[in-house]
Amino acid sequence: MIKPLRKAVLPVAGLGTRFLPATKAMPKEMLPVVDKPLIQYAVDEARAAGIEQFCMVTGRGKTALIDHFDIAFELEATLAERGKRDALVLLREEAMPPGSITTVRQQVPLGLGHAIWCARAFIGDDAFAILLPDDLVLSRTPCMQQLADVYHETGGNVVAVAEVPHEQTNRYGILDIGHTEGNRVEVKGLVEKPAPKDAPSNLSVIGRYILLPEVVTFLSQMERGAGNEVQLTDAMAKMIGHAPFHGLKFEGKRFDCGDKIGFLEAQIAFALSRPDLAPAVRDFLKLYANI
Repeated sequence: MIKPLRKAVLPVAGLGTRFLPATKAMPKEMLPVVDKPLIQYAVDEARAAGIEQFCMVTGRGKTALIDHFDIAFELEATLAERGKRDALVLLREEAMPPGSITTVRQQVPLGLGHAIWCARAFIGDDAFAILLPDDLVLSRTPCMQQLADVYHETGGNVVAVAEVPHEQTNRYGILDIGHTEGNRVEVKGLVEKPAPKDAPSNLSVIGRYILLPEVVTFLSQMERGAGNEVQLTDAMAKMIGHAPFHGLKFEGKRFDCGDKIGFLEAQIAFALSRPDLAPAVRDFLKLYANI
């Protein structure tokens, strides 16, 4: 029996050092792409896939993430008094139901696998999603919805995958693949950041996962991997053969918003995707086309 998918873990404890000084006093996940912060995109994507419960794995200085999803009574009252109905409706449409967000602290930076392990009580015995807010996806169907569709058909574990240049495999978790059916691949193995000469493919896992709760058992062993950190990839690899495991070549474009160039590209792409902004954006881009 395939378990319902109702939970998501959002690892948001990183310091965002690549965006200093902007992230000195503000979580990197609050950096906006056009007019929404990265964390809002991640939550909206998950909710579109039917996910209702969220656990943010945070660190010090991350309270703004929780405040963002709280009710801002003073702001709403001011908007109402000034007749700014559109802004008020927007805030209320994106409000979260009470009790739908919980937080845990990752007290030491021991990697993504350790961050997920910190959410073990929240995960319990349920299948769950992981969304990394740094990975922003522009697509017709939300990326997590695409993964959820596969999960509800096959069960087991499902990860979003994308091709990367062969010379960059040492930056990513790379798949060893088996049978391919359309945009779905069987995962035979996973290797964290292999050298290009050792990489079994150029298919990389990106920051969208649906995993079975058994992954926590392997994370609990606290085995150190690449970078002397507890790697989620290593724990996932141990589940291969015990349950279905698929990679999905998702429809859409992924932007690495943990990188300045990727972040800037996302700004342009998301602005061009909006009818209210696209004409003006195209006009000003022409001013820089010949630089």
